[in-house]
Amino acid sequence: MNGVTGRMGTNQHLVRSILGIREQGGVRLDDGGVIWPDPILVGRSEGKVRELAEEHGIERWSTDLAACLRNPGDTVYFDALTTQLRPDAVRSAIAAGKHVYCEKPLASDLETALDLARAARKAGVKNGIVQDKLWLPGLRKLSNLVRTGFFGRILSVRVDFGYWVFDGSEAPSQRPSWNYRSEDGGGIILDMFAHWRYVIDEIFGPVRSLVAMGATHIPDRMDESSRPYLATAEDAAYAVMTLDGGTVVQINSSWCTRVRRDDLLTLHVDGMKGSAVAGLRDCWVQARADTPRAIWNPDIPQPLNFYEGWRTVDDHEHFDNAFKVQWEMFLRHVAAGGEFPWDFMQAARGVQLAELAMSSWHRRSWVDVPELAP
Repeated sequence: MNGVTGRMGTNQHLVRSILGIREQGGVRLDDGGVIWPDPILVGRSEGKVRELAEEHGIERWSTDLAACLRNPGDTVYFDALTTQLRPDAVRSAIAAGKHVYCEKPLASDLETALDLARAARKAGVKNGIVQDKLWLPGLRKLSNLVRTGFFGRILSVRVDFGYWVFDGSEAPSQRPSWNYRSEDGGGIILDMFAHWRYVIDEIFGPVRSLVAMGATHIPDRMDESSRPYLATAEDAAYAVMTLDGGTVVQINSSWCTRVRRDDLLTLHVDGMKGSAVAGLRDCWVQARADTPRAIWNPDIPQPLNFYEGWRTVDDHEHFDNAFKVQWEMFLRHVAAGGEFPWDFMQAARGVQLAELAMSSWHRRSWVDVPELAP
């Protein structure tokens, strides 16, 4: 596990996924066998990686990735490095014959992402990309509504994502400073459009075209050492996309917005038969029969409470941590050949959408989304 000393790598992948799997007794296979992950933590800082290992009772840690990759007993390589460092490490893992699982985005550009996908296929190693949003309870409920035809013909989808990330002057920033430097692989488009691609594609259908723009709303920030720096990457992005059948998707992504909605991420779906709003965990629906007749009259106080008439979609199943769910699926895929369609080609599609969004922004025009050749 390389690069897990960072916030996401530690919390979601190490603690809630790998250690969570060990605490539950491993991953059960259909034949009665059990997968028991035995992690070795790898990092560039000896102090950080040793401290992390000791904190969580993990015996194995190293600062020598090359030596770790030579160990035939470790068959899976996981990468949570920064985006620009990832391709070289992944290539080394593929060359060593390791199965590879990665945080997204796979690379900073489409050409590199495709090169990694083709290298993994040629080497015959199993590969996967983190697409955690698919297993969030709110999005699982929304996906079920789409699949069962609740909406009828879907007219539009509105995605609102973001929160206020402090600039470091009065309160510490919640995000690392490299996120705001394009030269280090930062920017909200590369970070989030890799998510939006698989969310939209899998729940609503393939993206066919888009127009997008980014903005650096807050250029002056303070880094982890309280030193001022100039943000060179966008901290917000705005996009409109078209899908098959005429569905229009609007996506606002921002690290410069104060939240006044149901959650940090909401998807508002309008269909002929009904509408829904999904957050990270909850989902609310309003059927056509429950839709109020709204009247525009700004001369009087609004007589309707628009939150009435919406009902919560019940929890009919247990929802585990989204990262852990996908980790279990990938480990089954490696050990027993279970299905795992979220491979490096899927990762390349996410990078493609980010690259096209950047192109649209710089060209100030609509762009089509072509199919990727495997």
